[in-house]
Amino acid sequence: MAIRSASGVVGSIPAVEKSRINRPIISSSSPLLPLRPLSFQPIKSSLHQNPLLSPITRSNLPLYECEKSETEEERMTLLCVPLVAKTVEQMVSDMATAKASGADLVEIRLDHLSDFDPMRDLPQLLGDRPLPVLVTYRPKWEGGQYEGDDKPRYNALCLAMELGAEYVDIELKVAEDFVKLISEKKPENFKLIVSSHNYESTPSSEELSSLVARIQAVGADIVKIATTAVDIVDVARMFQVIANCQVPMIGLVMGERGLISRLLCSKFGGYLTFGTLGAGKESAPGQPTIADLLNVYNIRKIGADTKVFGIVGKPVGHSKSPILHNAAFKSIGLNAIYVPLLVDDLANFLSAYSSPDFAGFSCTIPHKEAAVRCCDEVDPIAKAIGAVNTIVKQSTDGKLIGYNTDYVGAISAIEDGIRGSQGVGKDETGSPLAGKTFVVIGAGGAGKALAYGAKEKGAKVVIANRTFERAKELANLIDAQALTLAELENFHPEDGMILANTTSIGMQPNINDTPLCKQALGSYAVVFDAVYTPKVTRLLREAKESGATVVSGLEMFIRQAVGQFEMFTNMPAPESLMRDIVKKYI
Repeated sequence: MAIRSASGVVGSIPAVEKSRINRPIISSSSPLLPLRPLSFQPIKSSLHQNPLLSPITRSNLPLYECEKSETEEERMTLLCVPLVAKTVEQMVSDMATAKASGADLVEIRLDHLSDFDPMRDLPQLLGDRPLPVLVTYRPKWEGGQYEGDDKPRYNALCLAMELGAEYVDIELKVAEDFVKLISEKKPENFKLIVSSHNYESTPSSEELSSLVARIQAVGADIVKIATTAVDIVDVARMFQVIANCQVPMIGLVMGERGLISRLLCSKFGGYLTFGTLGAGKESAPGQPTIADLLNVYNIRKIGADTKVFGIVGKPVGHSKSPILHNAAFKSIGLNAIYVPLLVDDLANFLSAYSSPDFAGFSCTIPHKEAAVRCCDEVDPIAKAIGAVNTIVKQSTDGKLIGYNTDYVGAISAIEDGIRGSQGVGKDETGSPLAGKTFVVIGAGGAGKALAYGAKEKGAKVVIANRTFERAKELANLIDAQALTLAELENFHPEDGMILANTTSIGMQPNINDTPLCKQALGSYAVVFDAVYTPKVTRLLREAKESGATVVSGLEMFIRQAVGQFEMFTNMPAPESLMRDIVKKYI
C-alpha cells in the first residue's frame, strides 16, 4: 500500500492479510519494520496464530464472565478504566462500577493510594476482583505520584503478579532490572507492559520506531508508548507506528490534540485504550469517559475498514456534532465514526490525513475561510460566500470538494422564525427577509454565509466587526454597509431590524459575554445567535426581554448537520432522530 506525502508516492508498506483485528503478533526476536516519517495510509494487519504470543482478548481474559458469542470471541481493542482513588475501598467500588460500565479490565494505580501497604492492600484489591487488572505503580519521574525508592515498588509489583494480576506496567528506564527480577517467577498467562511516557512532545517516526525496538528488546510482552500532541498531525505518526508494530502495542498521544489516538486506536490495531469513570478520574491528560467511548463513539464497532469523519476547529471541545453524527451513522448501520479534531493548521492536517479512510470533515471557527484554499474544488455558492463548512473527500481520486451548508441552515432557520412569529406558513411566496435591515455581527466564515444568504433574499445587509477593515472587506464583496462593534451600539436607523451573531462571543465557558448590550437591542424584531452552547445565550435572553423574536443557533446546527450528513453518506439524513438527539443532549 502506498504512502503519500504532499509531493507524491514516496514509500510503501508491504500488503498483509486482513484479520478480525488489526494487531499483528510475531516473535519478539523478529526485526521491527522500519517506519517512514510520511503521511500514513492505514494498513490491515494479519494476526499470526502463535498460541504463546496471542494477545489476551475479551473472551479469553481470566475472570471475564460472559456468554461467548461469535462477536465477543473476535479479537478487539480492550477498554481499560484507570482507577485513581485515594483509598482501597473506593478502588474496589470503582472496579465494580467499571464492570457495570462495560470495561474489559481496570488499571489499578497504586501510586494514587494514600497510606499504601502492599501486604495489606493488594490481597483486598486482587482477591475478589470482577475484572482482570493491570497494576501500575508509577514513579514521579515518569509522571506518577510515587516518590520512594524503586526496590519497594518492584516488590509491590512482584506481589501483585504473584497474587494473579494479569498485567503489570513497568517503565522502560528500569525495565531491564525488573525483567531479571521476575524472570523465574512469571506466570504463564501474565503479560508485562513496558512503557515510555513523553509529556512534552511526540518524536519523529524514526525515533518512535527505535523506541519500540528498545522496549521490545528488554522482553516486553506489550509495548506502551504515550506521547504528547503539540499538533494533531503528531497522532498520524503514532498511528503509523501502531500499524507497523509487530508486537501488541498501546500507542496513545496525550492532550486534546491527541484525542483521536484514543478514539481510533482500534482502527489501527492498538491493544487497549483508556476510558475513565467520569471527569476528574483521569490518569493522563485527554482521556475520554468509558461512557462516551461506548455510547457516543461506538468504539466496539470500529475496525480497519471504518470511515472517519470529524469536526475541524479551534476550539472544538464544546461541539455536539460527534453526538449527533455518530447516532445518525449508527441508526443507518454505517461503518463510520465522527470525531472532534482540534486543528491548528488546516493545510497540514489535510496533508497528514490524506488516507481515503478520512472521508469528510465539518469545518468550524477558525478554518472556514482557509478551507476554500485547501480544497481541490469548491461549490459555486461556497466560493461566492468565501467560506467552506463541509469538506468531502471523493473516493475515486481523493479530491477534496468544499461546500457551505451554513448558508441554507441559518437563513432558513431565521426565515421560519419570522414566519412563526407572524403566523405565516412556509408556503407563502417571497422571503420575509426582503427589504429588511439585516445586521451580521462577525466577518468570518459564518458571517460571510449569513451575509451572502441575506443579500440573496433581498435584505439590506450591514456587517459589524471588531476590526473595521474586516467588516469593510466583506461589505465591499456584497455591496453592504460596514460598522465596528462600537458603532453598532448606537446604530438605530429603523425599527424591526434583524440581528445575527456569527461570532463565538457568549459560547461556553464565557456565557456572561454578549456581542451587543441589552440597551442596543430595542430596534431589533428578530435576533439570531449562531452560538448554541448554552442553548439560551445572554444575547438571546436579553433580546427576548427586549421584545424580539429569538432564533437559537440549534436550528442552524441541525439544518447544516442534516446537509452535511447527506453529503458525507449520499443517503437521506434521519432528521427526526437528529432532532431528538439535540433535544436530549443539548
